[in-house]
Amino acid sequence: MFVDNAKIHIESGRGGNGSISFRRTKYVPNGGPDGGDGGRGGDVCFIADTGLNTLMDFRYQKNFKAEPGADGSGSNRSGRDGKDLVIKVPVGTLVRYGWADKNSDRQTGFVMADMTVPGEKRVLARGGRGGRGNQHFATPTRQAPRFSEDGKPGKAYDVTLELKLIADAGVIGFPNAGKSTLLSRVTNANPKIADYHFTTLSPNLGVVRGDSFKDFVLADIPGLIEGASEGAGLGFDFLRHIERTRLLIHVVDAARLEDDTLTPARAVEKINRELFAYNPELLKRPQVIAANKADLALSDEWMAELNAYAGKNNWPVYIISAATGQGLSELMRGVAKVLADYPEGVVFEPDYEAFFEAESREAAIAVDSVRDGYYRVEGPGIERILGYTNMADERGFAFFQRFMREKGIIDRLKQLGIREGDTVQIYELEFDYYE
Repeated sequence: MFVDNAKIHIESGRGGNGSISFRRTKYVPNGGPDGGDGGRGGDVCFIADTGLNTLMDFRYQKNFKAEPGADGSGSNRSGRDGKDLVIKVPVGTLVRYGWADKNSDRQTGFVMADMTVPGEKRVLARGGRGGRGNQHFATPTRQAPRFSEDGKPGKAYDVTLELKLIADAGVIGFPNAGKSTLLSRVTNANPKIADYHFTTLSPNLGVVRGDSFKDFVLADIPGLIEGASEGAGLGFDFLRHIERTRLLIHVVDAARLEDDTLTPARAVEKINRELFAYNPELLKRPQVIAANKADLALSDEWMAELNAYAGKNNWPVYIISAATGQGLSELMRGVAKVLADYPEGVVFEPDYEAFFEAESREAAIAVDSVRDGYYRVEGPGIERILGYTNMADERGFAFFQRFMREKGIIDRLKQLGIREGDTVQIYELEFDYYE
C-alpha cells in the first residue's frame, strides 16, 4: 500500500540525574563529595533511506521515544548515555512541526527537515543533558554540598510526515490520457493500465535510459481533474508529488471523438489552473506537451489551437502515440535537453533551520500577572534551574532566590505590581512573595 502522509509523536530521552554521594574510606576521613553525573538522553534522528518508498511503516506505530540517560552514582561514576533513536524515512520526506490537517492549510507548521539527500541524517529532538553530581558544587566555603542537578527533560514533538516523490519530470494530465502507458513504454515500470478513470491510484516512478542523453527519473502523477486543488477526484493527495519535479509533461488526448468537448489546449489550461491554485510556483517550471493517440484521427483544428496556445508560452509540442511508440524517442530527447539546461539544485522547501531559530527564541523567561495577587513565571530558563536545584535544602533555596534576583525576575514582578503576601507560581511550585 502506498502511504504518503503520517502523523507521529517523537520524544528524545531524558538526561540522567546527578548523584549525591560522599567518599567513605577508612583512612580518608575527609573524602568529600563524589557524586557522578547523569548520562545524556538519546537523540531522535531521521535518516533518508533509499530502500523505502512509502510511509507504510508509520501507519500503525505512532510513538517514538529515545532511551533516557542513566543516573550517576558514587565514586565519580557517570551514568551511561541513552541510545539514539534512528527513524528511517523515504527520500523526499518532509517533516513538519505539528499535526496539520492536510485538507486545510498544507503549509501549517514549521519545516523541521526536508529529507532530499539519500543517506542524510538530521537530529530533530536532542536528548536532555545529564544532571551534574554534587562533586561539581563543592567550594572552599561549601565543602559538603547535599544537592545535585536533575537531568534535563528531552524534547517532545508532534510531527507530520509528508512524502513527496523526487523525480526529474512529472507526467500529468486528465484520467485516461495515456500517462501510465507512456511510463510503461519509456521505462521498466509496470503501472496498472485499464480503460477506466482513476486506474492509477498512486504515483509510479521509472528511469528513462538514454544513449545520447543523461538518464532521468520520470513520475506518473495520478488523480488530476478539474477541481483537484479543492479536493475533487483524488483531491490534492498527489499534487504534492508534482512539487518535487523539475519539469512537467502534459499528456493530452488529441484524438477527436464525436462527443468530445474538451480540446487539448483547454485540457492543458485547466490542469495548469489547478496547479496554480495549489502552488503558483509550479507554473514557473518548464513544461512540455505530449499530444497522445496519434495512431487515431487527429483534428487539424485542435492541433492548430494547441500549437498556438503552447507557442504563447514557449512550450514544445510533441505528437506521440504511447500505444505504438510513435514519437516517444523524440519526446524523451526533448525532455532530456530541457532538463540539461534546468538547474538541479532547486530548493523546493523553506530552510528547516527556521524551526530551531524560532524554538531558541522561546528560551526567554516569561513573567505574567494572571490575576490580582497571583503571578506566573515560566520558560525553559527557569525550568532548567528548578531541575538543578534542591529546593528542600536551605542553601539550595538560597541559590534559587539569588538567581531570581540576578536575572531581574524580582524586578519584573515589582513592575507588575506584586505586593507582600501575593502568590508566585513557577510550574508546579507556588511561593508567597516577601521582601
